[in-house]
Amino acid sequence: MNIVFSRTLTRLALLASMAAIALGLAACSSTPEKIKPGALPAVSGQSTESKAWTSSIGPVTTPLYASVHGQQVAIASTQGQVALVNASTGKDVWRLQVGSPLQAGVSGDGQRFAVITQENEVLAIEAGKVVWRYRLPALSYTAPLVAGGRIFVLSADRTLTALDGGSGQKLWSRERTGDPLVLQQAGLLMPFGNTLLAGWGGRLVALNPNTGTVLWESLVGSSRGTNEVERLVDIVAGASRNGDVVCVRAFQSAVSCVDVLKGRSLWAIPAQGHEGLDGDDQFVFGSESDSKVLAWQRQDGKTAWTQDALRLRGLTAPLVWGPSVVFGDDQGLVHFLSRANGQAVQRLSTDGSAITGKPVAAGQILVVVTRAGGVFGFRPE
Repeated sequence: MNIVFSRTLTRLALLASMAAIALGLAACSSTPEKIKPGALPAVSGQSTESKAWTSSIGPVTTPLYASVHGQQVAIASTQGQVALVNASTGKDVWRLQVGSPLQAGVSGDGQRFAVITQENEVLAIEAGKVVWRYRLPALSYTAPLVAGGRIFVLSADRTLTALDGGSGQKLWSRERTGDPLVLQQAGLLMPFGNTLLAGWGGRLVALNPNTGTVLWESLVGSSRGTNEVERLVDIVAGASRNGDVVCVRAFQSAVSCVDVLKGRSLWAIPAQGHEGLDGDDQFVFGSESDSKVLAWQRQDGKTAWTQDALRLRGLTAPLVWGPSVVFGDDQGLVHFLSRANGQAVQRLSTDGSAITGKPVAAGQILVVVTRAGGVFGFRPE
């Protein structure tokens, strides 16, 4: 029987792919009970942080990630609250209700910010006010990129669109044909000097931001599996840049580091994770879908260390912060691991609901947002 898949079936893709993950974790067990994580590891206390402030934004159930702009952090809720917060104090610089549920965001350049609504509209915000709207032909799960006076959007159908930041006028768009199903998860869209980097399926692509012309492509992950869902290999949000090298993850497929100046893959290794990466000049950090944490050597991709003690805790993408690599989990805990060896050095609690997106750092303040809408700022002691 032939099955025709539609690009509109993104929710099916997510549910099926997450079901596959759950089945893998259960290891085909006949026991219907959910496998529970083990005991939390003891912390060494080598890292000491305390809660500096708390705020709220409203429940976050869609791919809405905090973004940092100097000493300020932009946050948003699924029901349409958008705020710019002073990271030192937790006080609002501005806050508004955009009047529509939000699907993706929030990003900006410090002056202009952008989100995408569930009605497929890009909203540009300046000084706490919506200044223009642009309707997309398809939904997007990826935060727009605000850079160089333009706003770039990656749609769920893998179309890239460039909009004029001041007026919202479309400047160009580029379509990418490929697998009919896409992840209901944020993809990769980032600047690199005068180049626009995007994830198109399992490829990292560099484009001229003025014209949309493709400069080069580098394969990160290849389609595998026996059905459409198992063959999804989209590159996910969260990349680690060091100099001219950018390291990225293809969903449930691979981790790769690419020389962006040459458009050449330096190394690629199989990896079964679905969250993005972070890193430093020595290591690239990430977690597998069972929350096993790994550090790969940036030079050659060889495993430097692993940490199994946080398995099955639903870890976020990591953040490198001082001597630690920081993860949030699905119980509202924030875990600090040593960058050198993965040892647990600190653990902080929030409101008990899952940490969304990933932790971010503005100056000396670590900020996390929870699914229940709590916003927490932590400061080193």
